[in-house]
Amino acid sequence: MKLLLPLLAIVLLISCKSSNTNSDLLIINDQNYFELPGLNVMVFEDIYPEGHQGGVGIIQHGIRVATNGDVRLEATPGQWQPIPKVGKRTVDKENNEISVKLWYPDSAINRKGFNPVIYPDLVFTYQVRVVGEKDYFRIIVDLDQPLPEEWIGKAGFNLELYPATLFGKTWMMDGKTGFFTRQANGPVALDENNENQSVPLATGRKLIIAPETDEQRISIESTTSDLELLDGRIRHTNGWFVVRSAIPSGAAKGAIEWTVRANHIPGWISPAVVHVSQVGYHPQQTKTAVIETDVSERKVQKASLVKITSSGSDSVVKTIKPDSWGKFLRYNYLLFDFTDVKEGGTYLVQYDDARSNTFMISSDVYSRHVWQPTLEYFLPVQMCHMRVTDAYKVWHNTCHLDDALMAPTDTILFDGYRQGPSTLTRYKPGDRVPGLDRGGWHDAGDDDLRVESQAGTVQLLSLAWEEFRPDLDATTIDQAARNVVIHVPDGRPDVLQQIEHGVLTILGGYENMGRVYRGIISPTIPQYTLVGDVSSQTDNLPYNRSVKYNNNYETRQGIKDDRMVFTEENPGHEFSAIQGLAAAARVLRDYDDGLADRCLNAATGLWHMKRDVSGREISEQINAASELLITTGNREYSDFLVRMSDSIPKRISSVGWVVVRALSLVDDATYKGKVEQALAGLSEEIENQGKETPFGVPYRPHIWGAGWNIQEFGVQQYYLSKFFPKLFSLDYMYNALNFVLGCHPGENTASFASGVGSRSMTIAYGYNRADWSYIPGGVVSGTSLIRPDFPELKDFPFLWQQAEYVIGGGEMNYMFLVLAAEEVLSRE
Repeated sequence: MKLLLPLLAIVLLISCKSSNTNSDLLIINDQNYFELPGLNVMVFEDIYPEGHQGGVGIIQHGIRVATNGDVRLEATPGQWQPIPKVGKRTVDKENNEISVKLWYPDSAINRKGFNPVIYPDLVFTYQVRVVGEKDYFRIIVDLDQPLPEEWIGKAGFNLELYPATLFGKTWMMDGKTGFFTRQANGPVALDENNENQSVPLATGRKLIIAPETDEQRISIESTTSDLELLDGRIRHTNGWFVVRSAIPSGAAKGAIEWTVRANHIPGWISPAVVHVSQVGYHPQQTKTAVIETDVSERKVQKASLVKITSSGSDSVVKTIKPDSWGKFLRYNYLLFDFTDVKEGGTYLVQYDDARSNTFMISSDVYSRHVWQPTLEYFLPVQMCHMRVTDAYKVWHNTCHLDDALMAPTDTILFDGYRQGPSTLTRYKPGDRVPGLDRGGWHDAGDDDLRVESQAGTVQLLSLAWEEFRPDLDATTIDQAARNVVIHVPDGRPDVLQQIEHGVLTILGGYENMGRVYRGIISPTIPQYTLVGDVSSQTDNLPYNRSVKYNNNYETRQGIKDDRMVFTEENPGHEFSAIQGLAAAARVLRDYDDGLADRCLNAATGLWHMKRDVSGREISEQINAASELLITTGNREYSDFLVRMSDSIPKRISSVGWVVVRALSLVDDATYKGKVEQALAGLSEEIENQGKETPFGVPYRPHIWGAGWNIQEFGVQQYYLSKFFPKLFSLDYMYNALNFVLGCHPGENTASFASGVGSRSMTIAYGYNRADWSYIPGGVVSGTSLIRPDFPELKDFPFLWQQAEYVIGGGEMNYMFLVLAAEEVLSRE
């Protein structure tokens, strides 16, 4: 031992010196991106450049500050402009280099499938290489051959800079200085196509970004062609600042070369973050704070639950060392359980220097200001074909009274809308389809109406009424006058009035076309991307082809700005409509019997349509049959379910929560046995999913944040536990709710529900996003994943994959979850 101890000390010393040396070098880590403390450089890890999430990206001191480093064909490209195809990605750790092969395809791609982007007649292949050098990196672009001369000055290497954290900061370029301004400012120039283009803020060979701030300072130096600093918001409201170098004439290998030095604070580690529900907890509820720490932190500190007294002082209620959960994504996580604290009051959790926001422990924690904003504000504000006011405020005027013209056949439109060779109805392209100027809610980010979103909202509202009877009357809704007044009661339950509004648009399609619509959408991108009052999207005057517009109001019917209605053969969407209509038929009984009858007639009529069903559509068919069985008790639907007794177990994760609600109505022991056996397997699967993350729910984002999927997961747990409490725990329902209310990964602890809790998403992607504002009760998509391991939720209104509201799953699942928690906990 006397001989071994000195040897061990030498080994440890060498190890420490090696570690310290490596911490000063920007090297490729085990996740295959460049890393040193305070700096990460990703190279084409991500897949969504249209959403500012791709190419070469920089994370500096825990904040993503730059993205989409790649060759583009415009100085400040927008969403529907050409992007290259990404080929092989090569990670060379020996030479500390990551390279990617890319190419711009032939313009023939314009004729293939869904593609609203028009590609020019330019084909070229190139490689982007990123090389780590000490504590900085170089970006090199190699072209297979020089660009055609007509593309010189157009194609170049762009890097987008996240704008929100730069506002008010300065830049320096070859002796010139300036500010990153809060709004886009001129001058502006017109190009050869008479399109407006941003005039560079500066041009030179070396740019310093935020020189006054150690956490943000970055220098970019070009050795091949000038740098330009541009403001992408001149052309696109959702644009970012752009650093760009045009590809020089005749250049191929080494056409672009930048040296990028992003400042990093020595020894920087991610600060601890305490994640709690921003609303709080019921006394009987499991209460766990999730504490996020840097992956290098080995020592676990004690965590404290602190009660805020009436005098404002702190009173420590509980102090323990939290349990270690382990690593998830790029962080270590600890769990601080304070379930045993049941005394009401205002609390916070402290861990080392990190403090959570305040939250409540109270038996009425969910009774006010939690689910209500969704019903009081969000749904009324999203109502189409209505004028919506709130005291002195007009949210929007009466809109889209000119809905809708039948879309032309063989048409592919942006956002996935496609009309086939037939309209599938008696209406010809360009014909006005009656009945579509009533009802429906705008899809919050895009202002269109998708039938599956309308039906999903109707179904969840109907189930919420059926389960919990949220008898709130805070809104006047006058369908005849097309008028909505927030916070003026009219003596009728708001939930039932909203269900009425939703079914009107579905019935308008079915009763006039004999089928449901695919969607109703603005015909042009300028209308579609419009932000502000949605009533300005169209002139509200039905287009009349016999009228010639002569620049005066009397002839405005000659303007063809009306929204288009698309149809399709889509059994999945039809089954979604059946579920919504069948559920609505139950709850509208006695409220409006005639409307309830129309809903049921439409649901059964849709069910009996001839169609081919396959794949995921089978799950929707099973759910539709279950909903119809609950509504009618008709043996036709129970017999169908029995025939599907071998198929249901294979799809139990998507149909189980619906099938259990109708199980008692199926008089077949074999069928019930197969379902119950499948549910046992589902229970085990859910338990395993809950173990995937420290938050007790599966977090599996693709592009959009996983918030909506997690809320849907939570609603399913309510029904599974209600009917099979021995198999399914309600813990997962509470975990899903807590996730939405702030207990989710990343440095942003905000509640996804705008205006709910001590901190929430009050900058969001609704139709008022250009004002950097929000709609109370809207629920954003939530924390997304910057590949491979960085959870992100920015306070920025133009990242739809993080901050978008939608109609359908988000808000209604959230509202249902809160009502369910309130109902269940009130019985304990």
